[in-house]
Amino acid sequence: MPSFDVVSRLDLAEVDNAIAGIAREIGTRFDFKGSRCEVTRDEGTINLVAEDELKLKQLHELLKVHLTRRKVDPAALDFRPAEKASGNTIRQPVLLRQGVDADLARKLVRELKDSKLKVQAAIQGNELRITGKKRDDLQAAIGVMRGLKIEQPLQYVNFRE
Repeated sequence: MPSFDVVSRLDLAEVDNAIAGIAREIGTRFDFKGSRCEVTRDEGTINLVAEDELKLKQLHELLKVHLTRRKVDPAALDFRPAEKASGNTIRQPVLLRQGVDADLARKLVRELKDSKLKVQAAIQGNELRITGKKRDDLQAAIGVMRGLKIEQPLQYVNFRE
């Protein structure tokens, strides 16, 4: 029976490369000269530190541009509220969304059932397995999921006949 998996993964090596590119650009740009701005990554969080709101917004743009250059979808970024940090700086954590959480998986299963396609969906940890009798049904299921307004990037992998 043909099947495929729906996952949400980020290439963390490419995220690290994008952060290194941002650090190089911060060092060379005139508007960042002499200011304390930095971008670091801890596990699933990117930490932005800037002197003021304007520089923080510029860091947002740099982050989105550099991730896009590295073919990482910026929709995987979850910007948390900015907070005051030491030395009159502003710190903002940015979470990296990975994995299909239970709420999103239930929403996808509900949408597939409502579409009346002859496919079955099974939640397996942080991914979703879709099975069906025909390849055309599976491709239609991918089309249905792409048509949804989901804030997290999804990949369709492990297609088997």
